Amino acid sequence: MFRRSLAKLACAFALAAPAIALAAPLVALDSAVFVERVMPGKGRLLQPAKALKRGDRVVYVVSWYRMGGQGGFTVTNPLPSKVYFQGSADGREEVSIDGGKTWGRLDSLRIGNRLATPEDVTHVRWRVPAHEAARGQGQITYSAIVR
Repeated sequence: MFRRSLAKLACAFALAAPAIALAAPLVALDSAVFVERVMPGKGRLLQPAKALKRGDRVVYVVSWYRMGGQGGFTVTNPLPSKVYFQGSADGREEVSIDGGKTWGRLDSLRIGNRLATPEDVTHVRWRVPAHEAARGQGQITYSAIVR
């Protein structure tokens, strides 16, 4: 009796796995990198990043497109070692300071006895909830400073 129930349970999991995989959204990402320049008389402008120098503020724009499926998804970006994270437009990001092993809000992460700083961030991620993913497309914007 127990073996028969176990076999039925295993069968149910095997059949459920493809449905779960099929329900996961298919997402395409595109990104653009801009540098913020202050122009006398014009204010702040974003220009495509062609050449960067130390101290430049860089703005990353990640566009996402849901190609199919249902539910929410997560967008994860590793930061180049030549920049340090400043923040995102909506402030809902989670960051990692250990190469993507652990995640949290920057103000809650610690390295030894000190709080982590923007210079410690190695990865940034955003969770796009199902109701936002249902729109079919969106953008995530964040900034960094060139080291």
